[in-house]
Amino acid sequence: MTAETESTSIPVFPGLELTEEMRSSVTVEERFVPGPAGAPDVRVLLYRPNSVEEPLPLIVSMHGGAFAMRPDSFPAIDARLAMNGALVVSVDYRIVPEHPFPCGVEDCYAALCWAVAELDIDPARVVVTGASAGGALAAAVTLMARDRGGPAISFQALVIPVLDDRCETASMRQYVEAPVFGAKRARDMWNVYLGADADRSVTSPLAAPARAETLAGLPPAFIQVNGLDPLRDEGIQYALRLLAADVPVELYCAPDQHHGMSVDPRTQAQAGRLYQEAMQAAIA
Repeated sequence: MTAETESTSIPVFPGLELTEEMRSSVTVEERFVPGPAGAPDVRVLLYRPNSVEEPLPLIVSMHGGAFAMRPDSFPAIDARLAMNGALVVSVDYRIVPEHPFPCGVEDCYAALCWAVAELDIDPARVVVTGASAGGALAAAVTLMARDRGGPAISFQALVIPVLDDRCETASMRQYVEAPVFGAKRARDMWNVYLGADADRSVTSPLAAPARAETLAGLPPAFIQVNGLDPLRDEGIQYALRLLAADVPVELYCAPDQHHGMSVDPRTQAQAGRLYQEAMQAAIA
């Protein structure tokens, strides 16, 4: 089965379709790689820039969608990253409701370990990134690599990230109902991901990275939040905790932006530009 065949049955998120320029600049390959112990293989999509000599920097990309969507819905994000001159491994992690935590994050970590060990990449330039729920997974993978003595991650980029299952911030109270994603949907998402009966007093930081006791020793970060997003404050608080742990952080709050929905084209473009520039610098 090719990546193109698989993706024909999965709808693409509007505006994130591959362009002709992307199709001519990037080759997409489907692989199945060893999963966590006792678990199935993990499907990954490799986005490889054409006419670029290896070894390449590595970007491990974890898509969003409330832990419930597939990477085939977001192909332009990964193709655009590959066009910067990196080999992108987009992880098709197991999704809810059939596969709650920790299935997805363990798949992402397994894919990272495989990519660093088996692909012709530059081990000094290993980046993880994710948006929304993918931000939770990317942040958790940095914790796993630190605590398990795993691959050295040089940079993490978290975009409108999900980080805290407690949902107690001011922005959560401000945006209970909001376009695309409000606090009510955030709480529903956590109930599905963790289980409605989960003991939230012992939520793992590998599910909700804001629960981590210390963020010391993590890689430098780019964090972007949106001003009208219920997730805004947990992203800002995570950035502040990283800074307090002597981790370099670039933080941007895009005003007049909901979660995944633009109100102001200028700040939407600014956020996208800053993200791309941060990623380019990380793999330079």
